Amino acid sequence: MPAYLPQNPQFADTVEALIQGMPIAQFYGLKFLRIEPGETEIQMPFRSELAFRPGLLQAGPIGTLLDFAGATAAMTLLAPGWSSATIDYTVRLLAPAQGDRFVGHGSVIAPGKSIVVAQAKVFAVAGEEKTLCAVGHVTVRNFEPR
Repeated sequence: MPAYLPQNPQFADTVEALIQGMPIAQFYGLKFLRIEPGETEIQMPFRSELAFRPGLLQAGPIGTLLDFAGATAAMTLLAPGWSSATIDYTVRLLAPAQGDRFVGHGSVIAPGKSIVVAQAKVFAVAGEEKTLCAVGHVTVRNFEPR
């Protein structure tokens, strides 16, 4: 991954505060494992109420984690005061989402002032075993401060 220089020296704190303030992030129990310029890693625990069969997470939460991973990677490059919103994302499910937790990796692949594209991967983690269960792309639109 190319090295990116963040425009906001407080990018990690800004991204974490914004996401942790979102009710949906709280509902899913999202927790950042890593926040770097152009790259993030987010963890989500397995919750039985989000399963479609015992032990298997439904596709919706996997897509949500993929969206958060890609969008937050893009957000790390925002200038102070700017905000962003997902305008498109794709999810390709590759394997059953079976694990005690799930980890989303997002990394920017096409930075821009208005539009940023990131790739994202979601892994199902069972103990020490990681299985790639989804991949996709996330496109965000950046907005200037008002």
